Amino acid sequence: MLKITLKKSLIGRRPNQVKTAHALGLRKIGQSVSKVENDAINGMINTIGHLVVVEKE
Repeated sequence: MLKITLKKSLIGRRPNQVKTAHALGLRKIGQSVSKVENDAINGMINTIGHLVVVEKE
């Protein structure tokens, strides 16, 4: 399991980055979600890696 926390604002980001964050369930700064680690989730993290902090649970 991965704990993904949004650390930076989505304001002014490219639309694909905002949609990726929303697809992960991240809408507010400081919000965290737990996801199972797989290729799809890893690709999403690569897209918005500079906006989030990822921890292994």
